[in-house]
Amino acid sequence: MEKMKLHSPNLTQENIARIRDLFPGCVTEAPGEEGRLKLLIDFDQLRQELSQSIVEGPQERYHLNWPGKRQALLTANAPIAKTLRPCREESVDFDTTKNLFIEGDNLDALKLLQETYLGKIKMIYIDPPYNTGNDFLYKDNFAQSSEKFLRDSFQKDDEGMRLLANTSATGRFHSNWLSMMYSRLFLARNLLREDGIIFVSIDDNEVHNLRAIMTEIFGEKNFIVQFIWKSKSGGANDSKFVAVDHEYVIAFSRNSEKLVLNMDKDATVTTSYNLSDERGLYSLDRLDKQSLGYIQSLDFPIEGPDGKIYAVLHKDPNNKVARWRWGKDTVRERYDELVFKDGFVYTKNYKKEGAIPRSLLIQERFGRTRTGKTDFAALMPAIPFDNPKPPKLIKFLLQIVTSQDDLILDFFAGSGTTADALMQVNSKDNGQRKFILIQLPEPCDKKSDLIKKGFNTIADIAKERIRRVGRKIKEGSTIPIHNQDIGFRILKVDTSNMEDVYYTPDTFEQDLVSIMAGNIKSNRTAADLLFQVLLYWGVDLTLPISEQVINGKTVFYVDSNSLVACFDMYIDESLITKLARAKPLRVVFRDDGFQSDTAKINAEQIFRQLSPNTEMKSI
Repeated sequence: MEKMKLHSPNLTQENIARIRDLFPGCVTEAPGEEGRLKLLIDFDQLRQELSQSIVEGPQERYHLNWPGKRQALLTANAPIAKTLRPCREESVDFDTTKNLFIEGDNLDALKLLQETYLGKIKMIYIDPPYNTGNDFLYKDNFAQSSEKFLRDSFQKDDEGMRLLANTSATGRFHSNWLSMMYSRLFLARNLLREDGIIFVSIDDNEVHNLRAIMTEIFGEKNFIVQFIWKSKSGGANDSKFVAVDHEYVIAFSRNSEKLVLNMDKDATVTTSYNLSDERGLYSLDRLDKQSLGYIQSLDFPIEGPDGKIYAVLHKDPNNKVARWRWGKDTVRERYDELVFKDGFVYTKNYKKEGAIPRSLLIQERFGRTRTGKTDFAALMPAIPFDNPKPPKLIKFLLQIVTSQDDLILDFFAGSGTTADALMQVNSKDNGQRKFILIQLPEPCDKKSDLIKKGFNTIADIAKERIRRVGRKIKEGSTIPIHNQDIGFRILKVDTSNMEDVYYTPDTFEQDLVSIMAGNIKSNRTAADLLFQVLLYWGVDLTLPISEQVINGKTVFYVDSNSLVACFDMYIDESLITKLARAKPLRVVFRDDGFQSDTAKINAEQIFRQLSPNTEMKSI
């Protein structure tokens, strides 16, 4: 019976396999761990194959480099032996929801999701640390070899957290940030659909470097836009020379030839068309405007339908910079498009079909940093959180690129704004968009009152916000609640459920005999084992799960008969026969869970006879 390999995919070996498909003569085999053969690149031969185009030696060329870049790529590709453990008690609608909240290091989580969600994510939005010198970055170990990284991944971090302060005094101010982002964006690209898109919020500190590494990872032709978002409504005083009141949202597609935007929806354009007449939807724009220079021909009286005279409104008599946007002839020709209201003259701005989003997000409908704080405070009063993104901004992005049943990922979840925005959008159009949020359990400030209120980590704050958003939508919904998914299934990154088997003879002690007798950790549940199997078999982590007791043993059924699992001990041939007659697509047992060696051998024979198409494995 084949045993499952319970670690994340080895992306290096997969890349080598792809090179072998193109250049079979450039790939060879060599002994690896435990004497097993593994693929290796013959780089001399590969250089020969690419001799007409390869860049040799220290020649000048256009590229971005920094200390730690190569190790960041190794870290991204290195497999890990970790798992996701379900947390039913903190979840909402665990049995029915299609949403996931993953608590843990996002690098680990992205690796664990590679099998299951490869090419399935429509939209990724992240709001990573901006590298201002005041925030914290993930502390990835870029000094380890990939083999040592695999071995160490069985152990919890002795420091408890993977965060470090990244001040300029470290000497690697930009390099640390680039390495952190590079490995995560590299893995994120694999998860995007062919028509998928990623949005990344950033400010001036790293926008130039972010564009460069995203161009390298996603390809220059897949750059879509660099939105400029007016994050502050008034003047900003956070810069020495210039008041900076904007940030950016950079967008890259997986494949720009496949990307299609929602051009014909009201949400795609920067104007809210909330009025209509026989010509269609329109908004009102003021006819008067402030100009850089006074134009006398555009300063004239306009008579309204009631005989009232409307004039250009100047700031003061000596400051003649105001004017109409239209000249006298245009006013005469398009008089029926004018609206005289509240002492002002407006023009009807009709909606044009196929209008596309604009790169300047400068209107209030996109929210501000202040809006994000206000929205968060409304849900979470007296809970401090620095600069959460406004749901309005994320709603705009969701509306221009997603359909009603798409899957959205945010692996810097923060306070949970993405889930908030997604649930709001679903509540408006009866959509079934689903989210995967990932957030490190970063400890809250011990000096604040958060811990007294039950919030030990940032992840705790995000989870509670999503719960409250769901309750608010449920209370105010006009759509039948059974059509709305306001729940989320919580999974937590942890060490593998399997015992650490990396013991050398000099460290072997007698008390290890009992550990090696069973390969599963004693503190892990059957549900823990099931989710590790789902991960490494590439099964959707939100599929419905049911339990049945058969012959006194607990049997899990995932998505009815897609996968059947039993992790109890002393499994006999009677139970095996009953499971085989149900003809599941997949079945899995504990390797040491059979009543005897004979029962284990007969299990394969029974399934071969009664259900030959069932894929059978053990852990």
